[in-house]
Amino acid sequence: MDTIRLMNMVFYGFHGVTGPEKETGRRFEIDCELKVDIAESGASDQLDDTIDYSAVYLKIDEIVTGKAFDLVERLACEIAKTVLASFAIYEVTVRVRKLIPPIVGHVDYIEIEVTRAQPDTDKLLAQQSLPM
Repeated sequence: MDTIRLMNMVFYGFHGVTGPEKETGRRFEIDCELKVDIAESGASDQLDDTIDYSAVYLKIDEIVTGKAFDLVERLACEIAKTVLASFAIYEVTVRVRKLIPPIVGHVDYIEIEVTRAQPDTDKLLAQQSLPM
C-alpha cells in the first residue's frame, strides 16, 4: 500500500462552540494521508492513473471554508467521509489542528486525527479493472 500526503494545508474557518469562534473564526491546519496503489501511475507517469491532489485540496477547502461545525471532531470526520466518497482510495487519515483554541492556559493548538477505510469496495475494484 502506498501513501500520498497533503501536509499542513491552511484554511480559515468558523468552527467552534463559543461565540467568538463562530463570529471571528480561526486558522486551521490540515493534513490528509491517502492510502492508495500508485503502481499504475508510477509506471505510466499519467495524472489520470493517480489521485489528483488539487481535487483533494479543493474538496477539503470546500468543507472547511463552506460549512461551520461546532466540533473539530465533526469537521475531521466530514473531511474523511467526503474524501472517501470522492476518490478511489483504500483509507484516509485526516489531522485537523485548531490554532489558538479557546482554552484557559497556553496551548498552541489542539489536534484531532481520524482514520477511515473505504466502505465502497466496488469503487476500488473499478479502479483496478481499468485497462492498462
